[in-house]
Amino acid sequence: MSRATRVAGRLMPEIPLLRRGRKAAARGEDVEVEVAVPVNFRCPISLEMMRDPVTAPTGITYDRESLEGWLARGHDTCPVTGRPVRLADLVPNHATRRMIQDWCVANRARGVERVPTPRVPVGEDDAEEVVAEVSAAARRGDAAACGGVAARAWALGKESERNRRCLAGAGAARALSAAFRQLAGEPVDGAANAVSGALGEILAALTVFFPLDEECRRCIASPPSLRSLASLLSHGELAARVSAAVVLRELASSGDRHALEAIARAHGMCDALVGLVTSPDKGTSEKALAVLDAALCVDAGIDSARAHALTVPVLVKKMFRVSDMATDFAVSALWRLCRAAGAASCRGEALRVGAFQKLLLLLQVGCAGVTKERASELLKMLNGSRASVECIETVDFKGLKRPF
Repeated sequence: MSRATRVAGRLMPEIPLLRRGRKAAARGEDVEVEVAVPVNFRCPISLEMMRDPVTAPTGITYDRESLEGWLARGHDTCPVTGRPVRLADLVPNHATRRMIQDWCVANRARGVERVPTPRVPVGEDDAEEVVAEVSAAARRGDAAACGGVAARAWALGKESERNRRCLAGAGAARALSAAFRQLAGEPVDGAANAVSGALGEILAALTVFFPLDEECRRCIASPPSLRSLASLLSHGELAARVSAAVVLRELASSGDRHALEAIARAHGMCDALVGLVTSPDKGTSEKALAVLDAALCVDAGIDSARAHALTVPVLVKKMFRVSDMATDFAVSALWRLCRAAGAASCRGEALRVGAFQKLLLLLQVGCAGVTKERASELLKMLNGSRASVECIETVDFKGLKRPF
């Protein structure tokens, strides 16, 4: 054992792990058993038992995730010795890992779980190979191969932050975005379509490499790409619809006005978003509302939303039905629709489907910030139109005995 390691050991007191014994757990008893982890099995940074030990050139062994996090935060020296350390210099310590696994097995009766054998992390050559395969498959128009490589990129990126950074550094996001644009010209007829499956895999992989840079956003915001996104939102499998909604929200939240204009003008996009808002999945509904609200920041989005007969009824219905976040987006979207020029028909429709009552209730139960301001402004706008509109009782307020 090196001098630095012995120093690190003296600096780290024994920290017992509290484990629930298996016999006690079987009896339903809440009994905790102290298991002291050996000093040499604990990472000097996190003081936790190492799951993927790696040794730096300084001779000190760390947990890979902890040391990579240390280096990612801008440090470039060994935490114990202060000598320079680079990510590329880390060597897996298989001997220590096997000893940790043996110790876990020996203490299994005391509730210690065996540390799994970690996978080999992605190297620069591996990442460049994945990116090259995606680009080559897209150029050939091979949707099946492109989808397969995209799925591998997703799995590798989700496996560890190091893999994600390595793939991102090799240009994975740009290659995937370009591949999506190249395949987007093909028809997407349904979930069984090979192109649909490949596009879904590409979108899922893209979500691992957020935020997207300008070049990636330009590829996704191209007319063919947005048409395919709208088609996936309407006809794709559930996983593809969710991934499409996530990518669209990333695109809409970037503040790129050209991207918002493109989303708003895309054929079938408004229909797809309004349909997705009614999804029973809370997260999917929230994302669709977020994209719809962002699209209403531009005139083209307002025109498309007004042309859809269900936009206002769906927005009003989703207040209180999904989550606080969904209510915020619904109020914001309705506010954008009703305040724009020529919005008399939208205000009348909102009144007919019970928006006035819901907004009053929203202010009564409490909301804060921008949502409160917009709800108050909406009430003022709707109040001016109440005399000419006959309101109906919506299912949300049947049986409610409180006057408004």
